Amino acid sequence: MADDGSRGAPSNDPSGDLRGRDLIGLGGLLAGCVVAGTALGYVLDQAAGTSPAFTLVGIALGMVAGAVGFWAKVRSALRDPGSS
Repeated sequence: MADDGSRGAPSNDPSGDLRGRDLIGLGGLLAGCVVAGTALGYVLDQAAGTSPAFTLVGIALGMVAGAVGFWAKVRSALRDPGSS
């Protein structure tokens, strides 16, 4: 199998399919947003002396942020390269 030097380079494939590394990145984005929101909510709960209020809000905001980031990345990956 010959190596054409394109490994790691962005694909010029116009079909815009998502590859394994792209899907792993999307999973990491979703998980990272939820974990960050949960952690921030927990820290705010500890500082404010409230029980699960900010943690639940942090989880919800993390899910929303992850969904928006997921949508933006998938949209840009599937966008036709000829349009902007």
